[in-house]
Parts: sequence; C-alpha cells; structure tokens
Amino acid sequence: MNFSLGQRWISDTESDLGLGTVVALEGRQVSILFPASGENRVYSLTEAPVTRVAFNPGDVIRSVEEWELEVESVEEQGELLCYHGTRVDNGEKVQLKETFLDHFIKFNKPQDRLFAGQVDRFDRYTLRYQTWQHQFERQQSPLKGLIGQRANLIPHQLYIAQEVGKRFAPRVLLSDEVGLGKTIEAGMILHQQIISGRASRVLIVVPENLQHQWLVEMLRRFNLRFSIFDEERCDEAFADSPNVFETEQLVLTSLEFLSKKKRWFEQATLADWDLLVVDEAHHLSITNGKPSTEYQRMAELSQDIPGLILLTATPDQLGHRSHFARLQLLDPDRFYDYDAFVEEESNYKDVAEAANQLLSEQRLDDTARETLKALLKETDITEVLAKAEQGDETARNEILSMLLDRHGTGRILFRNSRSGIDGYPSRKLHAYPMAMPKQYKTAMSVLGNIGGIQSAELSALRALFPEKIFQEFEGENASWGAFDPRVDWLIETLKTLKHEKVLLICAKAETAISLEQILREREAIKASVFHEGMSIVERDRAAAFFADEYDSAQILLCSEIGSEGRNFQFSHHLVLFDLPLNPDLLEQRIGRLDRIGQTQDVNIHVPYFENTAQEVLLRWYNEGLDAFETTSTTGQMLYKEFGEELLEFIGTHNCDEEELDPLLEQVASQNAKLRKQMESGRDRLLELHSSGQGRAESLVADIEELDDQFTLPSYMINVFDTFGVSQEDKGENTIILKPTEHMLNPSFPCLKDDGITVTFDRATALSQEDAHFISWDHPMVQGSLDMICDDDFGTASVALLKNKKLPAGTFFVELIFIAEAMAPKSLQVGRFLPPTPIRVLLDKSSNNLADNVAFDAFNQQLSAVGRQTASKLASALQSAIHPMITSAQGLAQTKLDALRVESLEKMHTALGEEQARLTALKQINPNIRDEELSFFDKQRSDLTTYIEKAQVKLDAIRLIVVSH
Repeated sequence: MNFSLGQRWISDTESDLGLGTVVALEGRQVSILFPASGENRVYSLTEAPVTRVAFNPGDVIRSVEEWELEVESVEEQGELLCYHGTRVDNGEKVQLKETFLDHFIKFNKPQDRLFAGQVDRFDRYTLRYQTWQHQFERQQSPLKGLIGQRANLIPHQLYIAQEVGKRFAPRVLLSDEVGLGKTIEAGMILHQQIISGRASRVLIVVPENLQHQWLVEMLRRFNLRFSIFDEERCDEAFADSPNVFETEQLVLTSLEFLSKKKRWFEQATLADWDLLVVDEAHHLSITNGKPSTEYQRMAELSQDIPGLILLTATPDQLGHRSHFARLQLLDPDRFYDYDAFVEEESNYKDVAEAANQLLSEQRLDDTARETLKALLKETDITEVLAKAEQGDETARNEILSMLLDRHGTGRILFRNSRSGIDGYPSRKLHAYPMAMPKQYKTAMSVLGNIGGIQSAELSALRALFPEKIFQEFEGENASWGAFDPRVDWLIETLKTLKHEKVLLICAKAETAISLEQILREREAIKASVFHEGMSIVERDRAAAFFADEYDSAQILLCSEIGSEGRNFQFSHHLVLFDLPLNPDLLEQRIGRLDRIGQTQDVNIHVPYFENTAQEVLLRWYNEGLDAFETTSTTGQMLYKEFGEELLEFIGTHNCDEEELDPLLEQVASQNAKLRKQMESGRDRLLELHSSGQGRAESLVADIEELDDQFTLPSYMINVFDTFGVSQEDKGENTIILKPTEHMLNPSFPCLKDDGITVTFDRATALSQEDAHFISWDHPMVQGSLDMICDDDFGTASVALLKNKKLPAGTFFVELIFIAEAMAPKSLQVGRFLPPTPIRVLLDKSSNNLADNVAFDAFNQQLSAVGRQTASKLASALQSAIHPMITSAQGLAQTKLDALRVESLEKMHTALGEEQARLTALKQINPNIRDEELSFFDKQRSDLTTYIEKAQVKLDAIRLIVVSH
C-alpha cells in the first residue's frame, strides 16, 4: 500500500466511520483521521484494513463545500487524485482534489461499494438475490393475504375472504350462523385489504363487552395491532392531536362509546377511514319507523367511508324493516325504498324454489321451469335445462351460476348455515339429577320470607343459583363447596375423564374461583381459571395453560365470559355447572366446543338439583327447545312467546309434571313449526353463493400445498443465521428466537427483547397459542424481506471459481438489476409488474451467459474470498469492469422494455375482463355499484402511467475470478 498525506481512504472493517484522510506517516505506521465521526486510527503500513477511494468518469461526487461535481476525467497530481468535470448546480467547469471531498460520502451504489472495498460476505449476496426472488413471487401470488391467519382452512371462510377482500372498497353484510366464523372472515378480509394496500386506515366498532375479544383476535390470528379508543385514551391523545382518531391507523372502539360521546363521535366522522367494520350489526335497528341512536351514528359515520363490513348472525332478528335499513347503509342507491325491496324480494322466493329443485336433482315442476325461463330470458336455456333435468351436473351448475349472477342481495349479503356446511359433530346431553342440600333449602326459605316482592325474572335468577343465596347469608368465603353434591360429582367426573380436556362454564366468577381452589386443595387437580376480573394477559395465560398438551390444566373454569370469543374445539367435554336464562347464551356456551374443527362428538354434562328451578330450566331447553343436541335457532322467539310462563315455573320451583308438561309440549310443537318454516324458507341459492359453489376447495388445496413446502422455513432459518438471531429448538415444530449481542440489526423485525416462540406449522400454531405462526404474510417475514432489499446488505461481493478448464485469472461479472414501477400501494402494481430481478452474467467480452448458467448451479461452484484479497481483485479489475457495467445496463433496459409490454397487456386483460363481467352483470343485477365500474377505468389509466414509467436500477454486483 502506498500512502501519502491528504489521500482519502475508507475502513474495510468500520465503514460507518466515513471518509478518512491520511494525516501522518511515522515509521511503519499510518494515521488516518475520519472527520465525519471524529475518530482517528493508526494502522500498520503493510496490513492496514483500508481501501483507497477513487472515483471514475460518470460518477457524481460531493465537496466539503456541499456542491456536486459530475466527473469527466481523473488526473493524478503527485500522489493525490484530482477530479475534473462540471458542477451540477451551475454547469461550471471545475476541478476538485480528493483532499476536499465531503467527509460524509457514503457508497450506496453497488459498483461504488465494490471498488471502495466495501465487499460483503459471499452468503449475503446470495441471500439478497433469493430475497428479491421471494419478493417477486409473493407480489404475484393469488394467495397473498390469505395464508397468514392462525386459523383452520375452512372453505366457505376462505371463499368469502377472497371474494370480498379483492374488491375495491367492499360493502357487505356477513351473516353466517353462530360458530361459522364471521369474525375470522372479517379479519381475513381486513388482512387482505391491508396487505394489498387497498386499505390502510380501519375503524372497528363493536359492543363494549367484545372490544378485548376483537383486539386479541386481530392480533393473535392476523398480526393486526389495533388500539382501543375509549374516554381515557381519547383524553390522552387529544394533547397530541386535534383529532384523536388520526393518531392511529387501526382503531377499535365501542358502539356505546360512539353513541353516548358526541364529541368523540364527531371527531371519528371527521377522520379519514378506508374501511369501517361493525360487529353485532343487529343493534343498528329501526323501531316503529324510528332509527335507533346506534343506527343514526353508524349511518352518519359510514356515509363518507368507502368500505363497510357489517356482521350479524341474525340479520332479521329485530325485524325485516331493520334488515332493509342495514342493507341501505351498504348501498343507499340500490336499496332506496322498502316497499320496492319487499316486492323484489318476493320474486327471490321463486328463484330460491327453482334453485332448491335443481339442487335436490328432482324433476322440475312446470312453475319452476317457467320461472327459470323467465328469469334467464336473455339466454335460451331450453337445451341446457333439458340436460340438467336428465342429471347432467355441468348443465345444472351452469344454470345455478346464471341464477347466482341475478340473485338480489347475493353480492353484498353472505350467509352460511350449519345445514349447508359439513363438518359438525353430534352433541350429546348427559344430565345428572341431584338432591338439593338442606343448607341451600334453608337459605332460600329465609330469603323467601324476607325478600319481599320481586320481578319474575329476578326471582327466577335467584332461584337458579342457590350457592349465591347461601353466600349472601354466610359470606363470600362460605364453604358451600363442602356440601354441594355437584362438587363431588365434578371431582369424580374429572377422575373418570383423566386424559380428557374439560371446559366448565358457570355464571359467576366467584363460583369458578371457588371451584379451582377446591379442586386444587382436595385432589391436586390442575385447573385454570378464566373470568372477567382478569387482565387480557392473564386470560391468555389461563387459556394457554389449558390448551397445552403437556403438564397443563385438565379443566378450564370459566365465568360467563368464557362463552365469548374463545374457541376450545380441542376439548370434547363441556360442563354446564349452571344454566343461563338466555337461550342465545346457552348456544354461545356450547359453541365454544361445537365449532368447525371439532373432531369428536361434544359431550354436554349438566348436573342439576331435581325438583327445583334448575330442573325446570333443563327440561325447557331439552324437551321444549331441543337446544342441547341441536343448534337453537328459535330460542329467542320462543322465549319471547312463552317467557312469562317459564319464569313463573322457575321462580316457584314448580316441577309438577301435570302443569309443566303441557307448556313444554306446546313449546316443542311451536319449535317444530318454526324450524320447519325456517328450513322451507332457507335461501339455498344465497347459501350456495356464500359457500363458494365448490370453488373454495381449490383454495384450500393451494394453501395446504404452500403450507407443506419447506421454502419459507429454509429461507427464514438462513436469515436468522445471517443476522445473528439465536435459535433454540423447543420441539413440537417450534423454535425459540432470541436477540444476541452480535446481531447485524439490533431491531430485527418482530423480535422481542426476551425472545419469541415461532412455528411454521399451522396445526402447531392452532394448538399452541404462545407460538407465532410464521407465513409469507407474517410481519416478521415481510420485515425481513424489506430489511434486506431496502439496505445495501449484500450488494457487492467477490467470489472465486475453482475450475481448471478455465485459465486462471479469467473473470466474470454478475449483476442483479431490479425492474420496478413506483406506484401507490393501493394500485397493487405488483400484480402486473412486481419488483423483478434481472440477472446478467458477463464474461470479459461482455457476452451474457445468464440464460445458460443457472444461478443456483453456478453459485454452488463458487467459494468465498477474504475481504482484503477481494478488495485488491476489484481494484485491479476496476477499469475492465466499468464498460461491462455499461453493457449490462443496456441488456437490462432491453429486458425492462419487454417486461413493460408484457405487464401492460396482462393488466389490460385482467382489469378489462373483470370490468366487462361486472358491466354485463349490472344489466341484470343492480347490486353492482357505479363506483365499482368507474374504479376500473381510473385504475387502468393510473397503472398504465406508472408501468410506462418503470425503471431499472443496478441492485447488486459480484465479481467472480477463476483460480486453481
């Protein structure tokens, strides 16, 4: 190395020091000052880990006076370099000695880093190229946004998510029955909209008691971090922003909060949102022609928000007029008049009846045949109809598809019922009559003497929970568990079900807490408690302790909150320690186990005191509603009709069969009648549309195939190794990741200071709540891809090729260009022209060998080289490499031109076909909104502009030198 005062050098090992200047030469040492960082280094003259900085014609360099020079020629004056060229700001011809170069110059271009000696390790270049390839594939994947949810792959859920998630500003009503996963469907739609860029600001409005459930579900299942906005949060945020709702992108708040707090509601309406989600939308009702406050608030809020998703399991629960009003929220232009809607809807029944006959494969009657011909008058269906009646499945599906296109609310209303979805196990009731202890009888007798007059419902509620009455007299710490026979029965049952997970739900938190203490102290049974007095973190831990397979709780003891939001389908035994008065609440309790994904029959265990209020309620549910062993869809209607009589029987403990039996027979008769009406009124066409008409199964198969691939685990383990993330095999398909002191990036995406547990296996993620499910959609993966591509990681490298068939000293230059169209995320330009890696491999004659020499095969023949040797090789070949880079840029530009043409053709075809389909569909189904159609015109115009402006940039360079 030849050093001279004033020369500029850069450290090979500490590139963040900036540009250094030789300030002293003493004996066998050289002193280099790095003004940018204020550091001084003393090196050996013969082994200094530094590289001389030399720029070339065409480079733009910066002076200490902050003006820039485009280099035209380089002259050596003494032992210093002098750059001649033109100032960028004023066009003046000037010269700049290297001594006066800007101290803060950074080498961002790959070729500059290569020639400056900032050579990356061999494996980092490889990882960078692989990352760009994964980015390219991910951008174009039709499964993007659908694979990352921590949930089973349920066909109808995936179909709805794909169908709605890909729309511009979707406005839909999700009304699947309880247990079919509306929250998951909404989360999948949100996830897809956010990942694709169609939505960035989302507001979720839910009943207050469901806020934390939604918060946890969005985070646990979809890695979407929402913030709860309540009075306290709004007061705090107001100090930082005039509109508190603009301080976060993803906001979760309660319907009660927005209905009661006008000040904060007004701010919510003034904020810009892309998508509004409203759960339990049946609360948005109209009574006697007057809209509720909740309805008025959501109507005003949704007016200026492009996307709206309403969720309710009971769309008609509060009346048909309210159902129409909710449809009106979704599309006021389409649903403008209730009477017109009723008249139109009457025609849907004919459509549904004709569809039912087709689906049942029975011969069509004359009415159905004429109905179909009238509905499909734009097409002559005589021939295809004849084939369908002869059993031709293709013809039958063709007619059904035509009907679906014309279906009245099919595009904005999705409803799946358990009747139309396979996969549900049986429910079995096991009832255990017991004698009521005398302590309870005494307490209830005393209460009856001093209680005074009470409402029928309050009297019934008190009669159902004798342990609470006993505690009122004996104190909260009363030892009711010592004599209550249900406790002994529970202990014996748990011993019998020794290897089974058991979920117990009771009405009160105090009961669950007492039972846990009794089980622990008397029999050392491992139990976990779950109630409303616990924090979200504590509830998560309790649920995880129950869900774990090894060294975990056998039973989870829940208060009524256990009926909300948590799914425990890995358990097959449900103990109802008491029964709720509300039939929907009973269905919610059973629904914790009776869900899609349940693999065995659900055993429902009900201990009760015979000849008491508990027996009355048990018989009401079992004999009247058949609510234990079948899904109760009529419970609320029957409770409204017969509730007063029921409460009278419960409040007076009247179990007299002669009096109770006639009531239960009447209820059972009415129940059968209502169920028959519901079944005959089932809109099979709507269900067929909502379940995907068989198309969803291919979605499931595609995702399962992707899940089974080892590409992602292999890639991410490589990333963890390269960036210095500690990995500890935990077993059961899980890995514990922890940060280390030697990480390349101190803030690795999603990695907590105390580490996290991850799995690449969906089944493991579903059974172990504490393990993050790592998929291509996970923010850790996306963060890793961005971290590598957005940095200069691996952009310059040197490798050796040991091949005796080639002369030693022969060299090749491999360049990776990226063809990219810079466009707003919402346009999803990546579907047509994603950032595309273009590989060019040149020999010394600038012949491109890339098409004949595959990257992976070539890469396996290469070996790493030390940094100093690499720096010397790059410096020695610099003058030969420069023209090769220019040649490669021409080749990459030619490839970009072809990509532009291909991408534009692909974009116009895809958007044109979809727009043409919707335009034709609008002629027969007014449910297609005008803004959906105009959106395609604007999107096509904008995409054309951005794709035509696509550019190619050099992203990485590798010098390969042959050695023997």
